[in-house]
Amino acid sequence: MKARTDTVTVADGSFDLHLWLPESGGGPVVLLIQEIFGVGAYIRSVAEDLAGLGYVVGAPDLFWRIQPNWVSGHDEDGVAASMRTAAAFDLPQGVADSAMALARLRALPEARGGAGVVGFCLGGSIGYLLAATVEADAVLSFYGSAVPGATGLMDEITCPLLLVFGGSDPFIPRDQVARVERAAAGRPNVEVYVAERAGHAFLNHEAPRFHDPQAAPMAWRRTVEFLRQHVR
Repeated sequence: MKARTDTVTVADGSFDLHLWLPESGGGPVVLLIQEIFGVGAYIRSVAEDLAGLGYVVGAPDLFWRIQPNWVSGHDEDGVAASMRTAAAFDLPQGVADSAMALARLRALPEARGGAGVVGFCLGGSIGYLLAATVEADAVLSFYGSAVPGATGLMDEITCPLLLVFGGSDPFIPRDQVARVERAAAGRPNVEVYVAERAGHAFLNHEAPRFHDPQAAPMAWRRTVEFLRQHVR
């Protein structure tokens, strides 16, 4: 597996797009959108897993206006620092940057086939908002806190959309997840998957305080199946 860093240029500057290539050298693309911890150990491990499945993966550095390539740990101090950094983050700019990163991914010589989006936490919110503004073959949003308050956007999302939540997430209470389930009901392109006993960020094996070793493998299998079905 090869990795490199590309550059995405926007009106007010440029930022890094970290790339991972499959052994075949090319394939369909997946835009992988970071958590509040930055493009750190967990996002990089997910990128390697997806590249191992045959995807060209790109993870943009979305905190570049605050501090380029900022990464924090997953301990108590790291979570606090991440929350402070995320508080200074401009969400609409992050959505716009992600759209530019997806366009850059699609233009790569290694890009062959479809394009998907996978986002975690902050990235789950961005992925959902992005789905309403760009064309993609599939979007997976993991525990995006902005989703329950923006269910009306589902009217504008036509691609297959998988929304994953923890049913015991203290940051996204179950009644808010239920609001998403009601909005998704009857929409053939939208699926809501709830790991009822899991909390926030339950796939993140780099964060012991969040990781759920029982729920995570099942959600990841659903992720792999969803991508294989829709991103060809």
